[in-house]
Amino acid sequence: MRIKDIMTWNVVTVSSDTPIMEARKIMETHKIRRMPVIDRGKLVGIVTIDRIIGVGPSPASSLSIWEMNYILAKMKVKEVMQKDVHTIDSEMSIERALAFGQKYGAGILPVLENDKVIGVVTSTDFALKVLNPILGIGKPGALLNIENCSQAGQIKNVMEIVDKLGLKIVAAHTLPPSEEIPSGFSLHVDTADARALIKELEAKGMKASVVER
Repeated sequence: MRIKDIMTWNVVTVSSDTPIMEARKIMETHKIRRMPVIDRGKLVGIVTIDRIIGVGPSPASSLSIWEMNYILAKMKVKEVMQKDVHTIDSEMSIERALAFGQKYGAGILPVLENDKVIGVVTSTDFALKVLNPILGIGKPGALLNIENCSQAGQIKNVMEIVDKLGLKIVAAHTLPPSEEIPSGFSLHVDTADARALIKELEAKGMKASVVER
């Protein structure tokens, strides 16, 4: 998959001269926490709800509520925005973009084409559009952990059993070793009753357990 497959194309943006309280209302209306800041078609920063909230009064402030509201009403996005912005292009792979975002701790990555913002991808996009489908989150069925099952031949045996029982695979992936379970295989099938599947796996010498979802 490429970034263009998961990015948000209709991007909500503001200019650097937008009052911060107006920017906050825009984010609340669109239910977003981050926005690119664009001046004359050029990306100049990122403004987040956390940065806007962060300029509010501290408990130790001696200013009255009226004085503070007056100051906040005068502040512009350019005074609180993050100017160092990490960007990507729409053809970048999902894996590379995710690693890139994690490296810089970026919650949002504007997508540029010819120096123009054509979209954005956020940590929420990675979770909802990539991680959830891979893990089968929100899909019905049973989730099994199969121990000591990470080699091609072992996984092939599992797939043959699934096919024999006429089941469909919702999601499947290998599991890294942990203190409780050695390297194994996670299998999400489309039936809520996995007893027949577990019986067949055990007959092949494999240990499987149902994971609460």
